[in-house]
Amino acid sequence: MLNDQAAGLRAMQSTNSALKQPASQPVRVIAVASGKGGVGKTNVSVNLGISLSKLGNRVLLMDADMGLANVDIMLGLHTSYNLSHVLDGLKTLQEVIVEGPGGLKIIPAASGVRRMAQLTAMENAGIINAFSELNGELDVLIVDTAAGIADSVVSFCRAAQEVVVVVTDEPASITDAYALIKVLSRDYQLTRFRLLANMSKSEAHGRALYEKLARVCEQFLDVSLDYLGSVPFDHDLRDAVQKQIPVTLFKPGSESAKAFRAMAQKIETWPRPKGVTGYLQFFVENLFQSSH
Repeated sequence: MLNDQAAGLRAMQSTNSALKQPASQPVRVIAVASGKGGVGKTNVSVNLGISLSKLGNRVLLMDADMGLANVDIMLGLHTSYNLSHVLDGLKTLQEVIVEGPGGLKIIPAASGVRRMAQLTAMENAGIINAFSELNGELDVLIVDTAAGIADSVVSFCRAAQEVVVVVTDEPASITDAYALIKVLSRDYQLTRFRLLANMSKSEAHGRALYEKLARVCEQFLDVSLDYLGSVPFDHDLRDAVQKQIPVTLFKPGSESAKAFRAMAQKIETWPRPKGVTGYLQFFVENLFQSSH
């Protein structure tokens, strides 16, 4: 208990100090979420990150599924340290970051560590506050959240500049994606979401799925649901997953890789964060405040 309090105090002091430092260029913070598991959310996060990196961005991917982390597994990485070591004060955030493929930098989560799946609000804030160390060193932060509507998912989505909801054309995925959007809009006043249709049969199929969900959201919720794009589940994508290589590197000419590149280019046209503080510091501050 005392260790937790000490860690929380250090995090608070670190945050207050970091927020007073001069800001650098704005950082685009994107939370990738889904109503349910099994929709390919982590695969989306990885390939979008690599595609954004190929466009010249310095991209950091945070595996924020504290209970069932799988970014490192998906990429075949062997990591010695993870967020649990940051929480315990044994390592800094810089020390746990690993080099991933395609220029992507990755913060591993702590897969299978029970405590990491049951963080207190102060502990959750303490981890995010460590991001103040990274000010000036990245252009895009992608947060691969856990599936569902856990407290950590809500916290990350509330603090991010953009929320990308990954959905597939199956009743459970659509229902759970709607539930996630409903909770975030009704209880936390989020009003804008980006929808990505995954494992679609075609671009038209993906857009039809978006329009189906958008109609329901417009009818019952006061939100804006924008279409980011769709990713076909082609054979190259399946082979890439099995080989633990992102499809954007394994088969850059595949239909799925082309789809990720097109979406990365679309993300580049989204409004940049404004203000003297830059969005990374706002992300840290907002998440810290929401944890109380």
